[in-house]
Amino acid sequence: MTAPGDARPRKHSVTLNGHRTSVSLEDAFWLEFQRLADARGQSVNDLAAEIDVARGVSSGLASAIRLFVLTEVKAGH
Repeated sequence: MTAPGDARPRKHSVTLNGHRTSVSLEDAFWLEFQRLADARGQSVNDLAAEIDVARGVSSGLASAIRLFVLTEVKAGH
């Protein structure tokens, strides 16, 4: 793991509909994404798949995850 303040994205593996893929996220976003999935009683893969469906083709998965995390944090979740 990189230093806590490290802002460089790192690749993280997820499975969407049975297919492995990776998303490049900064550690702060990845850790918060994991926390949000746990708080919702979901796996990271299930939450990523939900976000993937909702994003359509308008953005990349990593960007969609970042926006999801930002929205949830701002909402106090």
